[in-house]
Amino acid sequence: MSNTLDVWMFLRKLTWEHVALILAVLVLARVLVILVRWVARQAAEKASSRLRLTILRAPPILRLMIDLASTVVIVLILVEPTFQNVAAMAVAVFLALAFALKDYVSSLAAGLMTVLENTYQPGDWIEVDGAYGEVKFIGVRAVRLVTADDTEVIIPHSRIWTAGVFNASSGNHVILCVADFYLHPDHDASGARAMLKDIAESSAYRQPETPVTVIVLEKPWGTHYRVKAYVRESREQFLLTSDLTIRGKEALRKMNIRFAQAPYTETGK
Repeated sequence: MSNTLDVWMFLRKLTWEHVALILAVLVLARVLVILVRWVARQAAEKASSRLRLTILRAPPILRLMIDLASTVVIVLILVEPTFQNVAAMAVAVFLALAFALKDYVSSLAAGLMTVLENTYQPGDWIEVDGAYGEVKFIGVRAVRLVTADDTEVIIPHSRIWTAGVFNASSGNHVILCVADFYLHPDHDASGARAMLKDIAESSAYRQPETPVTVIVLEKPWGTHYRVKAYVRESREQFLLTSDLTIRGKEALRKMNIRFAQAPYTETGK
């Protein structure tokens, strides 16, 4: 119990003047934050489109500086500036930061392992936590992906400790693409397979001299075809899949092959 009391001995005895001063600092900080937001909003509306985003980035940084400054002032009001008190406060701040930044430190360590093991690199197409995209930038804390819908996804490196990382390219510009077809089971499977293989081999997006594979799987609802081909450039992978799908469906219709349909389920009355 005495040790617990000693920890709080660095706090000075508060008076009503100290309380009023602390409230004044909090109110002033709040007013400054509101003022900064209002000025930034007004400036952003009048600025060009290029400068608008730069101006809008300023309020969060200024708010952090205001909050930090107000915290320092409040601490100086609460604490007697002696060596013992400063040392105790330093220890308390260090422990608080160590606890608060443990995830950040974990991300830094994972980022170092990512670079050393070459888990992924800029230009690779990876999938982490359901987000699939091209690696644009590897920072010290996180990796930035850009998906096929041109959406940037920021994923902390620490996810490699608990989540799987699927790397589709691994430093290569050639990626294996898969186009799926679901057909009615009553059809010429050999002819359909040969036709789909010809479609893939004649695609303008396919990497020349690479193999084309057509996998046929029989399901209770029909026949599942998986056409696998390598794209010549990783950024064209969705174009290759679309090309195989469109041309494949057209050729299947000319062969009078019906497509499988999902079975209808009866809803409860």
